[in-house]
Amino acid sequence: MAIKDILLPLVGEPSAMATAAIDKCVAVAGEIGARVQARAVTDVMVGPKVTISNDLDNTAAVEAVRSASDAQGLLKAFDAAALRFGVRNEQRLSSLAAEDALFDFGASARLKDLSIIPVKADDSRSEKLVERLIFESGRPVLMCPEEFAAELQVVFDDIAIAWDHTAPAARAVGDAMPFLQAAKNVRVITATDNKTLSELESGTALVNHLAEHGIKAGFETVKLAGSSVGKVFEAYVRDNAIDLLVMGAYRHSRLNETIWGGATKTVIGRPPCWVMMSR
Repeated sequence: MAIKDILLPLVGEPSAMATAAIDKCVAVAGEIGARVQARAVTDVMVGPKVTISNDLDNTAAVEAVRSASDAQGLLKAFDAAALRFGVRNEQRLSSLAAEDALFDFGASARLKDLSIIPVKADDSRSEKLVERLIFESGRPVLMCPEEFAAELQVVFDDIAIAWDHTAPAARAVGDAMPFLQAAKNVRVITATDNKTLSELESGTALVNHLAEHGIKAGFETVKLAGSSVGKVFEAYVRDNAIDLLVMGAYRHSRLNETIWGGATKTVIGRPPCWVMMSR
């Protein structure tokens, strides 16, 4: 299925890196001819109807002004990018409590082909938003790391698929098919130290499946060598100049990954490149 309708949730502050990430997100949408709905939220808990006074605690007032200013700044950056890349778009600004905003984003994403999210490194707000979309939307999520935004490509010529034969990984492959079919190079990678027969057969089977869709892919295993799966993926992306990493989200339970760590938590916390996740 072609990707034609995209949600762009905007949270955080309109910093230089955030603006660069918004620019790249809109550029990707323009490259594939998709429409984008940008949604920004001001925090209703620090609502806008306050009067600043010198003899009162003005914390709430300052936060209210900052929240509204941040949301408007993000939408302004989006509007400029949409105009520059000629992207069909819609913009919405809402006043919601933090938890209600997450629910709103998740519900809105259900009627989109894809959500694109600028992700700030090691930021709990970004992580919560990505997780809500993964678990609540039923749609894939494409993460744009703010810290690397300036160097990211908007055409995904080199794609790596993190493959472990799980249902989330299979869903991710299916959701990423439009990007995979347009790529020049596709690599299927399995992180393992053992290279079991079942792992080798599974990787080869995925390559054969992709061939049925006109995608020429290669398969390889990468050693963990005492590292975590997430760190292995990060190194692979860096060493092989990967434009897009495709992977399933939360093979183990979210609670287990929160306590013990895991590939999903590592990658969401700091995406090494464009990352497309499904569950």
